[in-house]
Amino acid sequence: MDDDISALLRRLLAERPVAALATLHRGEPAVSMVPFVLPAGDTRLLIHVSGLATHTRDMLDHARVGLLVTAETGAASPQALPRVSLQADAAPLAREGAEYAAARAQYLARFPDAAQTFELGDFQLFALQPVSARLIAGFGRIHSLAGEALHRWLRADRGAQA
Repeated sequence: MDDDISALLRRLLAERPVAALATLHRGEPAVSMVPFVLPAGDTRLLIHVSGLATHTRDMLDHARVGLLVTAETGAASPQALPRVSLQADAAPLAREGAEYAAARAQYLARFPDAAQTFELGDFQLFALQPVSARLIAGFGRIHSLAGEALHRWLRADRGAQA
């Protein structure tokens, strides 16, 4: 994968505010929408979800999830739409301690309007640790990453993201 394609796909993670989250719900696939942040230098994506949402219970019952981030529509063909598909393991963050405080600050830096949801007892931060990725820069421009190669790609400078 060349630097231009790599940068194009990383920009999706920096600029797109929401992703499709796929979970296993009572043995069936379920898809929802979640705001997310990938902090600079980190390999984990952060989501802040309500305990009332089925995807939250799904992640607690079955940690492996899928996450899809796409460019805005506008490509001539749907197959040409740049996108990043991740398989990840979801883990709730304990509300106490420095890790939670840092994750909260990073999430609020991207979504300041979410401050009120941090005051609600049913919302919880989850860290999604990607284990594999399918990166599609357009029709026929497909790359797969896993392991340390994926972690290096995720940690790379994304410019617009704090």
